[in-house]
Amino acid sequence: MFAKHTVYKHDHYNMLTVEVQGKTLVVREISDQWGETCHKFVSRPELMDWATKRFAPNDFPDGEEGLRAAMEKLKSI
Repeated sequence: MFAKHTVYKHDHYNMLTVEVQGKTLVVREISDQWGETCHKFVSRPELMDWATKRFAPNDFPDGEEGLRAAMEKLKSI
């Protein structure tokens, strides 16, 4: 069984989850604009590098605080 973590869920159509599948981290990004996108990472530093380049405060309803909370959640996985 894989461990699944919800990083954020703004509503039914905008969310980010991470599944830990052994050494692989599978990120599922679901958006009402783009549909579902899946990313696979082999290390946590690779995941964090992607996340810092991918997200900006305006991607979150509560801005900077939402970004900070999502990044903290990703670091804890």
